[in-house]
Amino acid sequence: MTADTLAQEARVDVARARTHPNWTQWVIRVVVVLLVAMLVYQLVTNPNFEWDVVFAWLFAPSVMKALWTTLWLAAVSMVIGVVLGVVFAVMKMSNNRLLRWVADAYLWFFRGTPLLVQLIFWFNLAALLPRIGIGIPFGGPQLVSWETNDVITPLTAAILGLGLNEGAYMAEVIRGGLLSVPRGQREAAKAYGMTEATALRRVVLPQAMRSIIPPTGNQLISMVKATAMVSVIAMHDLLYTVQAVYNRTFQTIPLLLVAVIWYLVVVSILSVVQHHIEDYFGRSDKAVRSTSSRKKERSPGAPEPVAPRIEERA
Repeated sequence: MTADTLAQEARVDVARARTHPNWTQWVIRVVVVLLVAMLVYQLVTNPNFEWDVVFAWLFAPSVMKALWTTLWLAAVSMVIGVVLGVVFAVMKMSNNRLLRWVADAYLWFFRGTPLLVQLIFWFNLAALLPRIGIGIPFGGPQLVSWETNDVITPLTAAILGLGLNEGAYMAEVIRGGLLSVPRGQREAAKAYGMTEATALRRVVLPQAMRSIIPPTGNQLISMVKATAMVSVIAMHDLLYTVQAVYNRTFQTIPLLLVAVIWYLVVVSILSVVQHHIEDYFGRSDKAVRSTSSRKKERSPGAPEPVAPRIEERA
């Protein structure tokens, strides 16, 4: 079968598809449009949403302060999680069996227990240790000590719970990124006289960022939403604040909508930032793909394109 025959059959198939539309796709489109129309109708006509209350509380000072607390808590916990993730990812890939065992135990515990349970545990640490001190272990004298309830406030309990839990997940994300770098890169760094730490910092981590950035962005978005759990330990985050308001006013739905709107705004901004960061670290891959596509477009026997020569005028 010649190329002209294949091209003719392809044109016939395209013409047949245009004259005989795919009714399944049209049915799906109609159903989607109807569902969206029903949703918009409910949002506009249902008085129980109380949009006037929503807009009245959307930029209230207490809500804005709680939003800032949520963002600050998510950022601090994420930084702690990334630092712990790097440390335990390196420990898990270490040749030292003890370091690998410690890393495995950390990941096993913090990934195996719910985040909500961890937050409640840290908040009630005083029931296990009434005082926290620094001194000689195994019953020796303590140099300095504090009441546990003075140290483990709702803020510190939230940071401990979110940061330690996130560190376990980031360790696996970072370890996967490090494993994506070819082993030859490490061997080449050693050949240039770099130490393990220098090779990790200057060679391995920069190349692993292309694999680390996407899941890290997802973890940050999940962290912003996970901060809602700290409301159970009386941390004044966004959800706790709107709960305190609707417990007084009994306007549950509109106040929850205030929290939903702000969570959606924050997540949308983070998604855009993540997209631009991924484009930045993936620009080398795009250059390689564009070069290979240009090579494929040329015929096998075609010579390399030559730049036009400009003749000088006499």
